[in-house]
Amino acid sequence: MVAAVDYRNAMSWFTSAVNVITTGGDSGRYGFTASAVCSVTDNPPTLLVCMNQSVSSHARFIENQTLAVNVLAAHQQMISQAFASKLTPEQRFAVGQWTTLATGSPVLSDALAAFDCEITQVQTVGTHSLLLCRVVAIQTSEQEQSLVYFNRAYYPIGHLASV
Repeated sequence: MVAAVDYRNAMSWFTSAVNVITTGGDSGRYGFTASAVCSVTDNPPTLLVCMNQSVSSHARFIENQTLAVNVLAAHQQMISQAFASKLTPEQRFAVGQWTTLATGSPVLSDALAAFDCEITQVQTVGTHSLLLCRVVAIQTSEQEQSLVYFNRAYYPIGHLASV
């Protein structure tokens, strides 16, 4: 049997995009930082988002049935940290400029990319919910560097403009 701490330590060597996952609707506006996001298929466009069931807003995401995946640009580390902290939802959304697309979930105006989604399926695996999300709108920006997480630290990666 693999110990959870050993698994987490080994997983820290995965390089992952940093995302802020948000929801908005009758249950309110909520969000959290996540690296466990991936493409499932492009027909129909679908993402997989993994969410710990112990996150205080877990039920709100399920109730709203929508979410946005905001892929953070290199300069947005403070937004990642705000959404990973114990701040209230109001304090979290005070960081950054937010708008909405089709579903009403908050979209970060200058995110590298934002995927506005409807949650179509929820599967429970251990401590997490796997959210299958149909993409209904996309917004991209002119940012050229992404924020990634590797070995428990943030790094910028991408094209550097020549000066």
